[in-house]
Amino acid sequence: MTPPPTSKSSPEEEPSSSSTSPKPTSEPPASDPATAAKERMARFRALQARAKTSTTQNLKEATRESQRLQADPSQLTALSRKHAIASHKLLKAEVEDSGGDFERKRAWDWTVEESERWDKRVKKKQAHRDDTSFRDYGRESEKAYKRQLKNMGDPDLERYTREKMAAIEKAAAAGTLEIVETEDGEMIAVDKDGTFFSTADSTTFAQHKPDKAAVDRLVENMRKQEEAALKKRRDREAKNGDDGDVTYINEKNKQFNQKLGRFYNKYTAEIRESFERGTMI
Repeated sequence: MTPPPTSKSSPEEEPSSSSTSPKPTSEPPASDPATAAKERMARFRALQARAKTSTTQNLKEATRESQRLQADPSQLTALSRKHAIASHKLLKAEVEDSGGDFERKRAWDWTVEESERWDKRVKKKQAHRDDTSFRDYGRESEKAYKRQLKNMGDPDLERYTREKMAAIEKAAAAGTLEIVETEDGEMIAVDKDGTFFSTADSTTFAQHKPDKAAVDRLVENMRKQEEAALKKRRDREAKNGDDGDVTYINEKNKQFNQKLGRFYNKYTAEIRESFERGTMI
């Protein structure tokens, strides 16, 4: 008997070792657990330090803000003024003790113009302080008028010049105003019939119509005056005890009610509020 034939693969069918062998890949080496733990701990410590620094800075800023809010600006201004006055007196005493002229020494730091402006300002301020007391109603009206002029602000000179030139051109076109040039080259406006320039008998001011902004400014000024007068009236009534409801029939009864209120208002506050709400049974 002959043995069965064995199947041999051809050279083409044999797989090549070069084509089937896997390519080498670059894989990162496995990190050490101890090293990773140390890195995480270092990052954690850095975060802790940053949080602590932020907390400290926030606390300092909060403390400064609290101190700034607790400080009274008026008290700080008063302390600064007292410090300036004390420094002035100390310097004056030192200069006088050394035999020098204090005013002359102080004038070294200022120019003549600055010194004159300062003296004028001090004199004006002192006159204003001396003029605070009541003299007569005429003087009070004058002070109110000056205060209103001060609150009006600076005049609009550009608008005034523009309206003036428009009025001159209009009058010159109508023939009531003649522009004459003198020998010196100066331009002079000659009023032919006496209607352009205002006199004691002129009524042209009644024809002027202010703009909306000027009217609004006047209304706002009158509103502020009314509010100021009302506030003064309320303060005066509160000082005299007339700020509440009228519960008296004469001056003696008013004084008696005020005396009762000083002693018993703190005990009857809830009852009076209930009466006002209408919920008292």
